[in-house]
Amino acid sequence: MNTTFPRRRRSLTEKFAGLEIDALLVTHPADWYYLTGFTGESGALIVSQRATTLITDGRFVGQAKRETAGVNVALQKGSVFESTGEFLRASKIQTIGFDATQLTVAQMSGVRKAAGRGCRWKPAQGVVAGVRMRKDAQELAVMRRAAILAGQVVEHALTLLKTGVREFEIAAEIEYQMRRRGASGAAFETIVAFGERAALPHARPTAKRLKKNELVVLDLGAILAHYCSDITRTIYFGKAPERIRQWYKAVQDAQVAAIAAVKNGVPCGDVDAAARQVLVSHGLDKHFVHSTGHGLGLEVHEDPRIARGQKKHLEPGNVVTIEPGIYIEDVGGIRIEDDVAVHEERIEVL
Repeated sequence: MNTTFPRRRRSLTEKFAGLEIDALLVTHPADWYYLTGFTGESGALIVSQRATTLITDGRFVGQAKRETAGVNVALQKGSVFESTGEFLRASKIQTIGFDATQLTVAQMSGVRKAAGRGCRWKPAQGVVAGVRMRKDAQELAVMRRAAILAGQVVEHALTLLKTGVREFEIAAEIEYQMRRRGASGAAFETIVAFGERAALPHARPTAKRLKKNELVVLDLGAILAHYCSDITRTIYFGKAPERIRQWYKAVQDAQVAAIAAVKNGVPCGDVDAAARQVLVSHGLDKHFVHSTGHGLGLEVHEDPRIARGQKKHLEPGNVVTIEPGIYIEDVGGIRIEDDVAVHEERIEVL
């Protein structure tokens, strides 16, 4: 029997006393997968000290029973939130935690109405996300493989760059190669940006053709066994002028400084500051328009955030991206991104 999911649920319920809740309503698919192994896309999960119940519709009941163990699977009647409220009313659970960032006003209204006045609702934002931040050895092993796979795909993609190739052709080949190498899909829409379009941090691939002497940004991630990777490489297609070489070196130095700042116990804001200070010294900080990185795991954007002023301290098991970049209108952009795992006494670039 797989003991991973029951262990995760125990880790979660151990927090309930401190939160002063009897149960937690979980409505985010990545969260319910983390706690149960259920991969369906519709449902609601109620976790309490006594039991875990998944409410879902007829499309997913059989799947839920196959994928989970130690979880009661209930068929919803009416909407999932009405059914969840009715379950809570019948179970006589008194205080239910919920994450307001994962529920719409209409959903919350529906579940509260169905649950009745006997239920007391208490905000419990980011409780599951907090547990998910600390990856165990099994999760890290998968993420290591996902990052290596992404690196192999980048190496292949670089061989396809030639005059006249279109951005979406490269993107399509990248996503095909990820699946061919074992990924279940892309962690996000692959970014391929040529020339001036590389100045758009989240450029979607277009029919633009590659010309000589242009910057090329490739940003991609693979999903492998449910876990994401996320890496970016920038190249210059042609002979890079000195200005571009200096900019690239500045971004590379910023990334090296930020990775060096990643350590167990270090505030996330300090890692961001390490990258930013390097770009300040090169007079390029005004062109750095996003944070230095973000957490990575079952989703491509998770906690912790590696951003200006973030007070949260890095912990063993955190996996974060380190991705400083600069974006200069009418010229292009330069970004370098790697996935970094935090261990007790060291860090690991995945």
